[in-house]
Amino acid sequence: MHFGSISLDDALGIILAHSTRVGDRTLKKGRALTVADIARLRAAGHAAVIGARLAADDVAEDAAAARIAAMVAGAGTRVAAAFTGRANIFATVDGLALIDAAALARLNGLDESITLATVAANTRVTAGQMLATVKIIPFAVPEAVLARAAETTSGIVAMAPIHPHRVGLILTAFAGTKPQVLARRRDAVATRLAALGCSIEATRTVAHTTAAVGDAILDLMAQKLSPILIFAASAIVDRADVIPAGLVAAGGAIERLGMPVDPGNLLLLGRLGDTPVIGLPSCAASLKLNGFDWVLERTLAGVAITSADIAGMGLGGLLQEIDSRPQPRLGVQTRTRHAPAIAALVLAAGRSTRMGPENKLLASIGGTPIVRRVVETAMASSARPVHVVVGHQAERVRAALSGLDVVVVDNPHFAAGLSTSLKAGLASLPATVGGTFVMLGDMPEIDAGLIDRMIAAFAPTDGRTIVLPIAGGKRGNPVLWARAHFSAMAAVSGDTGARHLLGLHADEVVEIAADISIHADIDTPAALAALRSRQSS
Repeated sequence: MHFGSISLDDALGIILAHSTRVGDRTLKKGRALTVADIARLRAAGHAAVIGARLAADDVAEDAAAARIAAMVAGAGTRVAAAFTGRANIFATVDGLALIDAAALARLNGLDESITLATVAANTRVTAGQMLATVKIIPFAVPEAVLARAAETTSGIVAMAPIHPHRVGLILTAFAGTKPQVLARRRDAVATRLAALGCSIEATRTVAHTTAAVGDAILDLMAQKLSPILIFAASAIVDRADVIPAGLVAAGGAIERLGMPVDPGNLLLLGRLGDTPVIGLPSCAASLKLNGFDWVLERTLAGVAITSADIAGMGLGGLLQEIDSRPQPRLGVQTRTRHAPAIAALVLAAGRSTRMGPENKLLASIGGTPIVRRVVETAMASSARPVHVVVGHQAERVRAALSGLDVVVVDNPHFAAGLSTSLKAGLASLPATVGGTFVMLGDMPEIDAGLIDRMIAAFAPTDGRTIVLPIAGGKRGNPVLWARAHFSAMAAVSGDTGARHLLGLHADEVVEIAADISIHADIDTPAALAALRSRQSS
């Protein structure tokens, strides 16, 4: 790859290194310059630009990021479309993030052009949460580097889903132990398990003696409960103490007593056959994070835990400040990054006046109504939920969408123009949606891949609040809008959309290269005939 100042005479196709203002438009960083772009730059007084020209063996940043992410992503994950050299990896299930630390280090040490950042190993995450991000630093990576990457990594990032378990709980008590203390301990355990999709199947409250504990373990084992949790009346302080001794008496083995995690030091990890037996630290009576949570989550996710694993938990094991070690960390909240919640809003209420007597949305292409093809495309993308606004011949349009998992929104004012459908659709979207595509029901050649590439480019926190496709220097549909624009969009009137907002927020617009399908709406019999001809050829 050649990088540097390049004369406009030689700039066709180079990748622009820095966003450049030309007249009333901004050519964004990373744009491959076209003939029209060069003309605008000349008109604005530029003679050269800073950019990059790829060599024959270079792989462009988005393609390189996508390839690395595909190598890295393991079970229980999905890779979002790459944009600006970045490809994010998200969890598809609830569970624990499995990170191969050694392979991660090898990949990041392979070449400075490739970076991979992940969450910490064994972090508990929910479906949709970001696990990792691949970022290509330059505009391209040599093919030889990608080939070496393929040799050093596979499945660095994966998920271990947490499966439902029928759990057994043993509570030990002294003669003076109050019932409310036992109830509070049981409730704390039950609340933890419920948050993980599991439940206490049986509880045994027994005397705090070795024999009673051993008998209770065998009783719960006979009911095929796993894991077996033991909350002692008094903290476990030695391998010869009541709880470890009771486990051994039942025929089990002690894996580890104690852990370098505070709070949670006094935890017992044992096993009877294939059944994990865990003696809880006293701090487990609180719902605040402690070492027991780490052990419980891994147990329920089927992640093996050895004495060595627990010994390694000391790094990062200081979970809570105590009076003798105050830290200025109180009140800090951790935020996790999730895939943006993006809806698809299909406008399908128009009167189809230019088509003549036929409703263009119901015209059949290969046996499928046009409107159904558009909605199926939206559903094949990662946009959710999908809402469809109907008006003209609403019942027939509903029938054409039969069986699809969509929300159909009625617009009784459809005759007043497109703006009424836009308002009705926006009002129907849930508050959890951070943005929405506005799709036209008469554009059946849009593909789901384009929609997902646009979602990958959408980043309101980075100032990318509007994403639209472009082909032949002309912008098209669909357009992805951030929630921040919804109120202004809802204020439009007549038979117009929200295109005027593009000029008002020009610096927040991202253009995604597409094909001419983004301009192909089916408004007339001639357009319909041309579409049928293309589909049959």
